[in-house]
Amino acid sequence: MARLSDPLRIGDVPLSNRLYRAPLLECAGNGDDAVDRLIDHLEPAAASGAGLVCQGATIVRGEGGCAAPGMTRVHDPDFVARLGRLTDRLHEYGAAVAIQLEHGGLRSMETWHAGYRDDHPTLQQLAVSRPPAPLRALDRLGFLDYDPHVLSTAGVDELAQDFGRAAGHAVDAGYDIVHLAGANMGIVHQFLSPFYNRRGDEFGDGVRFLEAVHDAVRDHAGDVPLTTKVPAETAAPPVIRRRLTREDAVDICRRLDDIGYDAVVPVSGSVFWDMSIVRGQFPDRAWRDEDFREGYVEAFGGRLRAALVALANRVQARWYDFDPAWNADLCRTVRNAVSVPVLCEGGIRERPRIDHLLGDACDAVGMARPFYAEPELPARLLADAAASAACASCNNCAVPQVTGAPGVCRTPAVLDEVGNLSKSGAYDRD
Repeated sequence: MARLSDPLRIGDVPLSNRLYRAPLLECAGNGDDAVDRLIDHLEPAAASGAGLVCQGATIVRGEGGCAAPGMTRVHDPDFVARLGRLTDRLHEYGAAVAIQLEHGGLRSMETWHAGYRDDHPTLQQLAVSRPPAPLRALDRLGFLDYDPHVLSTAGVDELAQDFGRAAGHAVDAGYDIVHLAGANMGIVHQFLSPFYNRRGDEFGDGVRFLEAVHDAVRDHAGDVPLTTKVPAETAAPPVIRRRLTREDAVDICRRLDDIGYDAVVPVSGSVFWDMSIVRGQFPDRAWRDEDFREGYVEAFGGRLRAALVALANRVQARWYDFDPAWNADLCRTVRNAVSVPVLCEGGIRERPRIDHLLGDACDAVGMARPFYAEPELPARLLADAAASAACASCNNCAVPQVTGAPGVCRTPAVLDEVGNLSKSGAYDRD
């Protein structure tokens, strides 16, 4: 059995251990302070011993495509060159650095954020196909606003090239690994999912788009290790018949292994952008916080709509209850089917569970939300075989991000625990 402290290679990139900071929203934007804000978010994970630090979703085009406020764009080589200061800083601690490339497609803010739509009235969503009927119904009810631009075959090729160009800029800036945001209803997920993809051309096979991205990355970024999330839509409501099964996800991973991807991150979720992504408690504190009330109203287009979204959030929290390591079984099946490393994330909180997963269900373990509460979490997990993350999976960190607020822990009991751990020296490293 592998140990957490054991090294691992992804492609030709060595990792000093098998713990990584999974992608999160840093909300750093592209302003003059963007690099400093990213350093503030990512340096603690590297300094405390994470073998791999993955910067959260970055947008490969200069207009549209952001799934949340404050996302960083990486279409501009001059801006990405400035990120070399970030990668240099993280490399000083011996961490490898990955960048996650993304485009929101139908999930973009021009679909769901009312204030953003008002400020950008001419923006269209990039679409793999015409939006599915359930989403068109939400459009008619006023919760979403679709004006989709369905990509032509040539347009899909150009989008793949945008991913490749962004990867090339990133490698020039010192990033070690390129990671695609292949799940959570981004455009890569939309290509893979039969719920979204009803194309009649070669890209009706969604893996063909991932192959085109692979080829574009190789053209622009050489042999940089390329990884991606791979979704199984097992959490979708039963009425959704066109969806990715576990077997579909395993087959996609096999094909990506054959194409030349260097690692995969299998994840179970839905066809919708819902609580299946961040399972846990209903974030009551965040919804009641007066500091975010007007931000919710602006995002969702009024007080009534904001209240209805909160109600849907409450229902989903009951439907998608927290399930520790909810992707482990899928990862285990994929690991038995591919030759590349399998990375597991989602609901992993305890070192004993990590030790059980490694070498069985996966080759490396990632955490995301726990880093909002404990930026230096790796120091504890690597040193203490009984350690558990302080994160309560309450989601009070995540919901305010729709208003542009940063992702930070806002739960007093968790913050008190982290403060006591810090006073006790739990995050100190020799």
